[in-house]
Amino acid sequence: MTSAVGSPTSDTPSELPEYDISRPARCPLDPAPAMRARQAEGPLTRIRLWDGSTAWLVTGHAAHRAALSDQRVSVDPMRPGAPKLSAGEASMTEELRKRGRDSVGMSFIMMDDPEHIRLRRMATSAFTIKRIEALRVPTQRIVDELIDTMLDGPNPVDLVEAFALPVPSLVISELLGVPYDDHDFFQTSSKAIINRHTSGEERLGARQQLIDYLGGLLSEKLTNPAEDLLSGLAERIKAGQLTHEEATEMGVLMLFAGHETTANMITLGTLTLLQYPDQLALLRDTDDPKLIASAVDELLRWITITHGGLRRVALEDIEIAGQVIRAGEGIIPVNETANRDPAVFPDPDRLDITRDARLHATFGYGIHQCLGQPLARMELQVVYPTLLRRIPTLALAADLGEIPFKHDGFVFGAYELPVTW
Repeated sequence: MTSAVGSPTSDTPSELPEYDISRPARCPLDPAPAMRARQAEGPLTRIRLWDGSTAWLVTGHAAHRAALSDQRVSVDPMRPGAPKLSAGEASMTEELRKRGRDSVGMSFIMMDDPEHIRLRRMATSAFTIKRIEALRVPTQRIVDELIDTMLDGPNPVDLVEAFALPVPSLVISELLGVPYDDHDFFQTSSKAIINRHTSGEERLGARQQLIDYLGGLLSEKLTNPAEDLLSGLAERIKAGQLTHEEATEMGVLMLFAGHETTANMITLGTLTLLQYPDQLALLRDTDDPKLIASAVDELLRWITITHGGLRRVALEDIEIAGQVIRAGEGIIPVNETANRDPAVFPDPDRLDITRDARLHATFGYGIHQCLGQPLARMELQVVYPTLLRRIPTLALAADLGEIPFKHDGFVFGAYELPVTW
């Protein structure tokens, strides 16, 4: 039982519901049933994690925003009480602790202010609306060329391999100044990092490979700069604003986040539209940029590829949704349930690309809100209408139950998506 305000008075971990993000095959794009059950109980519930520890699960939209915007809540995974969602994540944190975080580097998205904001400011110029809009024409060219190749090739085809993964990989490679010929390497390393079953040592090893790779490219940019973001980071190194290690971490983050997440969103967004032909037709037949932008935000809301929740820990006693969270207690704000909160999105399980879904939680909220969201939105605004118009007979080439979904990762998606036309 819990008191109206305060921590549980008599619940023991064994009595608490388990943290369960599994999604049944019949509805893989919906939030996990266990998550929805917790949401029905209230915006904040206590749950038991895989290792017997406990945390607060935040499922309501308002509570989600409150948790992510409170300066008394930390994102640092090294702090005592910070929740770990798998054995692999826990072992990675333990490896960091043993080696010392400085030996492997830490991305600023895992830092608190003031260090977080100092480093984040160094990267914001890369994702201004003006700079991203300048990429729209090159992105359109990349998308059209990949569709040309698909149409000239075998039918059916795996959309992930032929289209969904190459699009963001090519775009982020062009933006950063990373040779696309190396895409197999950085995609393999990225997959190892986000797989929840990867051990801590393996995950750190894959991450170190990316660090070594980007660090080498940065060293080249110091002597041979070009018109790309890595060269911009190299200039900040020369100016003494960033260390080589800090700039490398930024490059790794941009490379990793810039292709893996968007690739999954292209895959699942296409799958979703194929399941809802009325919505597909609306998007395919419009040239209204407002409706296209609305459709992208609705798909981002409805799918939510950040699978299972974010991780935070309270630094002080705080109150959210009438419940006191004590200092040192873990907090897991869940994006997919915040995105299906009927208090904010009426009839939330209905896909409606005409609705105003801009308040969705997919990019997070507060000081750690996703820095690359303008890039992701722009790519998706180009991808969906172009794909649907150029291949109007696009259809699944397999039953939904035959599609291999990424239930084993922190970023949800599909390993393959067979399509035909």
